[in-house]
Amino acid sequence: MPNHIHFLLRLENTGGASPSPTLHDIICAFKSLTARCCKQKGLKDKLWQRSYYEHIVRGENDFLSVWEYIDQNPARWSQDEYYN
Repeated sequence: MPNHIHFLLRLENTGGASPSPTLHDIICAFKSLTARCCKQKGLKDKLWQRSYYEHIVRGENDFLSVWEYIDQNPARWSQDEYYN
């Protein structure tokens, strides 16, 4: 999608860092690193909004529903309020 991103993330306790990074930590790092990279390449505008939406996937049916939503999302771009 041109104006937002979807991804599925699986967090597992691998016994590495202590304490383990939270979802919030991971999202903040992702936003920070990608924004820095884009600014180095000349982006002048703000890249990310302040918040984000999260959903905990519970079970296979929920996963399949979320996966289908993400897969079909580009087909709905022309219906987006920001579509030009």
